[in-house]
Amino acid sequence: MIPFVKAHACGNDFLIIEESLAQRRHADLARKLCARNTSVGADGIEFLERKENGDFFLRLFNADGSEAELSGNGTRCVAAWLARSDGKQDVALGTHGGLRTCHVVEAADPRYLIESEMGIPRVMPRTIELPAVGNVPGAMVNVGNPHFVLFVETEDFSAHGRAWQELGAQISASPLFAHGTNVEFVRVLSSSEIAFRIYERGCGPTTSSGTGSCASSAAAMALRGVDRELTAVAEGGAQRTVWPNSDAVMRLTGPAEIICVGEISAW
Repeated sequence: MIPFVKAHACGNDFLIIEESLAQRRHADLARKLCARNTSVGADGIEFLERKENGDFFLRLFNADGSEAELSGNGTRCVAAWLARSDGKQDVALGTHGGLRTCHVVEAADPRYLIESEMGIPRVMPRTIELPAVGNVPGAMVNVGNPHFVLFVETEDFSAHGRAWQELGAQISASPLFAHGTNVEFVRVLSSSEIAFRIYERGCGPTTSSGTGSCASSAAAMALRGVDRELTAVAEGGAQRTVWPNSDAVMRLTGPAEIICVGEISAW
């Protein structure tokens, strides 16, 4: 039996499993345990390694078994679990996308409000060409993992005559991106608020994304001149982003909630 924790951040849900239990079956466990109809169900698994010196490191595997650099929401879910299980109010979590430091702003177990340092976003305007679609202007944004951000005016977030889910799938898997990309469709609502939808690499449409909130905000700040403090609203709820200038670390504040603790046979 494998012990697990299930948590979510604005509906973007993750399992947390100790790295020592993975036995090099990370991808297999992700595909099996994240299945919605036949197992626990989640968007991905955060494998938590506890190092001998007291440091922590996370490996994120998506529901399809692919490994990603990091997840902002997943990292926050782990920080919430460590606040409950280990009493950690401040924690630094290593990831393949860089170190992420989390601070518990409010705690009302099982719900936690957490501020995370998300690194320095890099925004590069780019127009891509897609078969049967044509030129698609947007921006490549790196926040420790890759994103392609499109700005839209439509209330349903459709673009170029396609539903955002359909276009997101095409862009995410395009050979233009060697390792795939996350895709965000962003509407600027005001100088202080954006709304967006996410097609997540290795998972598909999700209700929320921490790095997606950061990428969408960074693109809007850099290319649309909005405020450097934003409310970023996805289907699962709002998160707060702060990016004082292009050379500064972006901070992300949002909720994380422990759903359950259990164990499952995965052999």
